[in-house]
Amino acid sequence: MNKNSLKNIAELNFSVLLISSAAVLVRFIPLDPALISFWRGLIAFIVLGVVMLFNKTSFKVSDPKDRRRLFSSSLLFALHWVSYFYALQVSSVAIGMLSLFTFPVITAFIEPIYFKTKFNKRHLILAIIVLLGLYIMAPEINFKNDSTKGIIAGVSSGVFFAMRNLTMKSNSSKYNSSVLMFYQFLFVGIVFTPFLFLYPTTQTAEFFPYILCLGIFTTAIGHTIFVKSLKNFDVATASIIASSQPVFGILMGVFFLKEIPSFLTIIGGAMILSTVFIESFLANKK
Repeated sequence: MNKNSLKNIAELNFSVLLISSAAVLVRFIPLDPALISFWRGLIAFIVLGVVMLFNKTSFKVSDPKDRRRLFSSSLLFALHWVSYFYALQVSSVAIGMLSLFTFPVITAFIEPIYFKTKFNKRHLILAIIVLLGLYIMAPEINFKNDSTKGIIAGVSSGVFFAMRNLTMKSNSSKYNSSVLMFYQFLFVGIVFTPFLFLYPTTQTAEFFPYILCLGIFTTAIGHTIFVKSLKNFDVATASIIASSQPVFGILMGVFFLKEIPSFLTIIGGAMILSTVFIESFLANKK
């Protein structure tokens, strides 16, 4: 393996590590998920805007249809963030992240509805595996149980994320990814601004260094490096490496928060992540 290959793999894994750290930071910041979403969006918006100005990137999204699509995807992105943060706060890093990572199968399941393509029966089998994994993680459906609430919120976040990605698909081929993320971060900051007046913000200053890390390192820098490094890999390889996020996140949860996942969580999570590997391998083979 040459130096460039090692550098590319290191970059991609480093970006995944940065993105994974969001789960631990959110667990550590005792603010409402809406407030965390506001600060994360605002900080990432400012950082990315400065980078775009420095690189003289055009901010223009000219087509009205593209702007409407960008607005819809931004709304879904905001719902994805706030539901994911809620899942992490009420349950654990492991349950929140593993529940979110149902989104690749959810995407495969609803993509034919979006683009009127033929449904692949393989995705039904993968969906059943995901459901079994979720059942193993929370065998008792009890809405007063934090694990159950975390799984429901995490899967909901996965649905919003899948819909957001599908809604953005057409725009992604027309515009620089930085432009799309810039407006999505701006929208998140705007939509959650009212919550500054609804929830107490007395702890914001105390935990602001962690909020800055969440906005700058895990969001602006992590996602930028990840998008940049994708050009060096095929879709399957990138998807498999990206699916290691829960592994990184859970390990950081064990190290920093002393959150050791249960045996059932590990088994259920392994079943969920296996569907990502299977789908990535078969899609690339095709």
